[in-house]
Amino acid sequence: MTQKSHLAPYACDPAETRGRRYPEGPAPTRTDYQRDRDRIVHSTAFRRLVYKTQVFLNHEGDLFRTRLTHSLEVAQLGRSIARSLRINEDLVEAISLAHDLGHTPFGHAGQDALQACMSDDGGFEHNLQSLRVVDQLEERYPQYDGLNLTFETREGILKHCSRLHAQQLEISEPGGVGARFLRREQPSLEAQLCNLADEIAYNAHDIDDGVRSGLITLAQLQDVPLFDRYRSAAQAEYPDLAQPLQQRRLLFEAIRRMLSAQVYDVIETTQAGLDQYGPRSVQAVRQAPALVMFGEDMRTRSSELKQFLFKNLYRHPRVMETTSRAQQVVKDLFAVYTAAPQEMKAAFAQQALKDEGAQRARAVADFIAGMTDRFATREHERLTGRRLFD
Repeated sequence: MTQKSHLAPYACDPAETRGRRYPEGPAPTRTDYQRDRDRIVHSTAFRRLVYKTQVFLNHEGDLFRTRLTHSLEVAQLGRSIARSLRINEDLVEAISLAHDLGHTPFGHAGQDALQACMSDDGGFEHNLQSLRVVDQLEERYPQYDGLNLTFETREGILKHCSRLHAQQLEISEPGGVGARFLRREQPSLEAQLCNLADEIAYNAHDIDDGVRSGLITLAQLQDVPLFDRYRSAAQAEYPDLAQPLQQRRLLFEAIRRMLSAQVYDVIETTQAGLDQYGPRSVQAVRQAPALVMFGEDMRTRSSELKQFLFKNLYRHPRVMETTSRAQQVVKDLFAVYTAAPQEMKAAFAQQALKDEGAQRARAVADFIAGMTDRFATREHERLTGRRLFD
């Protein structure tokens, strides 16, 4: 099954995929990228995302974003832009839904703690961990470990990768998903789009969650030009939104307009780049500069917004307090499991007991990275007798 007639020449065509590590025959009603998406949605790691945090920990409120809702928002934004650029929507959706599968519990706090624990044993990169999840850690099929996704989906999942890890990937898979980091090539347009859709999504929903939490206010956001431009326009068109009871509507309308402006800016800027460089194939895209991007002004405004969120939300004292406790949970779990691997689930314990060094540490990291916030919290209380979160 193919969608060739709908795709631009620079799009990834499922009929021309570089294939799977374990060859499989075609499905009668779905393209290979649609099959990838379906495998991701049915995976255990994907279901766990509903209980993995973004900024606010899972117990702090029912309406804050989780990794699952974030991934859905990235997929929605990505598909909208992909349709206008005539690149492969199904591949964009598959990458978007899988890009955070390797994230630890407790968001970036957990990731930083696990990186510290693994500093002498190969480190921890959540993008690389997402690849490990789909290549090795999911156990669903009798023929192989992992989900056996296509090269193009796997390449998109590996958003960032250190040179050392790229070299290690190249040894195990010559010419595979690590090769572009060594050749300094770009990924597909679909992968590039997912990277930017990720940024657009989390900037927008972190504003929403930040205001909902009370940690940032609409008054503070007047100092952020990208947001305040659309807040002012919405309030001018609908004066009643200035009323106290209408502030949620004002926030939503401002975010909606901001998102639309960013989407249109990406489409316009990317199309201009495509016209300038004229790639006629996926390989030509790889050898060109990055093409999916904001225009200069939008890039500046987006950077200002990120700086505002970093200072006023991510480094807010309340967030930092929970961050510190979350990191302690991860570090304590790592220490306990390293000393007593039998405390982990059987498959991870078996792997950890094979070796005293890096192999054990990696098995422990795999187990912890797969945890949800609440499971990690319960395990920490079980193993240490201490409750760090109410």
